[in-house]
Amino acid sequence: MPKSATLELNPALLEAAKFDQEPQWFADLRQAAWDQAPDLALPDFAKINYRHWPLLDFAASGTANETVPAEIAAQQDEYNFVSVSNATVKLTLPADLAAQGVVFCDLATAVKEHGDLLQQYLLTKAIKADEDRLTAVNAALMTTGFFLYVPANVTIKAPISILQVQDSRQASNFVSHSVIVGGDNSNFQVLQRVTTVGEEKNPASLAVEVITLPGSHVKFSSLDSLGEQTHAYFNRRGHLERDSEIDWTMGVLNDGNTIADFDSDLKGAGSHAEVQTVAISTGKQTQGIDTSVTNYGKHSEGNILQRGVLLEKSALVFNGVGKIIHGAHGAQAQQENRILMLSPEARGDANPILLIDENDVIAGHAASVGRVDQGQMYYLMSRGLTKEVAQRLVILGFLGVVLSEIPVASVRDQMIAMIERKLINGQRAE
Repeated sequence: MPKSATLELNPALLEAAKFDQEPQWFADLRQAAWDQAPDLALPDFAKINYRHWPLLDFAASGTANETVPAEIAAQQDEYNFVSVSNATVKLTLPADLAAQGVVFCDLATAVKEHGDLLQQYLLTKAIKADEDRLTAVNAALMTTGFFLYVPANVTIKAPISILQVQDSRQASNFVSHSVIVGGDNSNFQVLQRVTTVGEEKNPASLAVEVITLPGSHVKFSSLDSLGEQTHAYFNRRGHLERDSEIDWTMGVLNDGNTIADFDSDLKGAGSHAEVQTVAISTGKQTQGIDTSVTNYGKHSEGNILQRGVLLEKSALVFNGVGKIIHGAHGAQAQQENRILMLSPEARGDANPILLIDENDVIAGHAASVGRVDQGQMYYLMSRGLTKEVAQRLVILGFLGVVLSEIPVASVRDQMIAMIERKLINGQRAE
């Protein structure tokens, strides 16, 4: 695979990324990833021509805008953690959770105060820095993110909510790396919201590692709404040990070009991953989403459900891969990829792939690319609804199979509001 001409090994990038007084183990990790990056290939996303995108055009210098945007300040009370660019604006952890040993902090604090714990999981299980060039650059230049560790047998009822803001009021870098660890038999929920303020052209690189130890259960929901001028790379990975579970629900609702890599490795026997994704593409944007579940453990189960909507001249590609490794007796792998097109100028691809190397398994897939059901439209418009409103209702019904699985009502309402915003803006443009 070709290398990207946009990566320049400017030492200023690495120096600017470093935390104050970061420990030697972390400095070595950065340096090793940086040294490897030029020799690593870009990841391969089938049917997505992204190599000319400025994903690695990071700013070598720049002055951060330290003022918190008013629209972000107004939302702070809704979240446990808020960051704008590299600055942590808010972080709260209820006293009862701290007393139970829960660790929740920004990445810089984790590196310096919880290094022994973080070192066990950062880039060791879910993501490896030397997988490809994009992961290596993320590892080398990470400047923001969070660390959440929930000890064994701890249950958290209220979701841990995170708001991360890319500050594009000026040229700046947004390279985030977060680590979530569920101890044995723990149970909790995480909501990650990612958005942009400002109109400057900047790349974004965001990685999340979720590690579930035996018997733990993590529900991870995300709402991505980065700006039109942002070329974004998302990498969310799960490493699941025996009898553990991750329920992923992700809304990919960015306005700019996006590639996303959502993977779950079912390492332990009886592990279980549910991966549900909603994506909407508008304007001339391209969004490519690779989702894979790999069954290593016996009687492990991985299910992929992806639904997307296209308007105007946009493009959306779903690549779904279910892989069962030899020895994963009794494993299950199912996937469904469906795309709804609202414009004859849009391009949608749904590509399900099954790679099976074991006999005693259950596996299947379904895929479709189609247009809005005119019978449904006729019925709704005959009841007095305008074409635009009827269309939005049909789309929400199409996406409802994913939206209904979001465990927190407030998160579900936020995602629906963001979907309606994208649909209304797309309809106006048409």
